[in-house]
Amino acid sequence: MEGTLFGIGERTGNVDIITLAMNMYSQGYDPKLDFSRLEEIRQRYEALTRITVPEKQPYSGDMVFTAFSGSHQDAISKGMKYREENQLDIWDVPYIPIDPVDIGRNYQTDVIRINSQSGKGGVGYLLETNYGIKLPYKMNEELGYAIKDISDKTNRELTTQEIYDAFISLYVNFHPHFDIVDYQFNQGEQPEVNLTILKDNQQIKTHSVGSGSLDAVNQAIKKTLGATYTLEVYEQNSLGKNSKAQACAQIGIASQGKMYWGSGIDQDIVKATLQALVTAVNRLENF
Repeated sequence: MEGTLFGIGERTGNVDIITLAMNMYSQGYDPKLDFSRLEEIRQRYEALTRITVPEKQPYSGDMVFTAFSGSHQDAISKGMKYREENQLDIWDVPYIPIDPVDIGRNYQTDVIRINSQSGKGGVGYLLETNYGIKLPYKMNEELGYAIKDISDKTNRELTTQEIYDAFISLYVNFHPHFDIVDYQFNQGEQPEVNLTILKDNQQIKTHSVGSGSLDAVNQAIKKTLGATYTLEVYEQNSLGKNSKAQACAQIGIASQGKMYWGSGIDQDIVKATLQALVTAVNRLENF
């Protein structure tokens, strides 16, 4: 009976009973049926009958809510953000006729999934909803292409954890050329910094002044490494809501018409910012 009730076995003409009920539900008519245990019932049905429910079976299939297409993911991501920002009670998200949560599904594993067809919207959505990381538009675009390339080369779908790990590897823990091992700020009429830079296994002590703390560090790096670039983007956001939450900083620098990005994550926003700047400069092709 359960399989019949939820449209897994019984059909009316060419339309599943569940499809009829869900179509009513999506149009604002309550069919007075409880769909919250649909996933549990599907699993029991498959165990008892040894018949696998097709992946695209309406509402009960594994991939019925899944969006791999970059344009679809971008529309879903924007729809979800608009709904949250405006605190809407009515469900109205592109490409998803009903709230997956109402039938025991979730957004992270059932809706936005990443493979070589995916775009920047899906990658950015997963990083923000799972880790609180908000990337500048152009940085998000660049990361999206990098994730697509990884998926294409491995010929498989990537998990949320793999996407996060790739982000950390590419934009946070990337400093093959140099790193900052110590810094001290002196706040006077004009901010100044004493830096210790590690380059080619040698520690280099340097000093500079600037219009602010970040500018002072920026000038010290340029002077010491002979790097030529301009700092174009600096953004930051908290990864939590309490006093112990980590901060995430994003920095974009421009050189010869190309942008280079870096991120930093730390409880100390100053450390996070320096980490982001170090990665961005390390990503310069030539300096």
